[in-house]
Amino acid sequence: MAVKVNGEGTKDRPWMLRTPSGTSEYSAFRDATADPPALVVQVGKTEVKYALRCLDDLHAMLKARGDWVPLGIADEQKPAAEGTVEAWGRSAKNPVGGWYGLKKGLRGRFGNYVPPVLEALGRAEVEHNPKNNRMRAI
Repeated sequence: MAVKVNGEGTKDRPWMLRTPSGTSEYSAFRDATADPPALVVQVGKTEVKYALRCLDDLHAMLKARGDWVPLGIADEQKPAAEGTVEAWGRSAKNPVGGWYGLKKGLRGRFGNYVPPVLEALGRAEVEHNPKNNRMRAI
């Protein structure tokens, strides 16, 4: 079941979300007109974009694993722990063959911003602890 979220995931009515730890609020929306189509995340004045297909691809990966997967949140400049959502979001072995993040310098933190969107869509369960959160497919 989807968590209660304000917004519709459009540019005019973005989802208003919180990071898994609950410490920060951000907005997100689908931009199907972008090239490539994008999931746009607004964190304060910073705009981060991920390939929109990440939502379906991440859900498929979680379903295939069939269990909880650690988020492993990391900035682009820092390594991501193996076996985490963050590492998968930058791996040459994922469906896009690398980063889902679309803007160099702001490609990281995939495990921070994408999981709450899947949770809002009712496609995943995400833990909301101060640290070391995980997610799994629904």
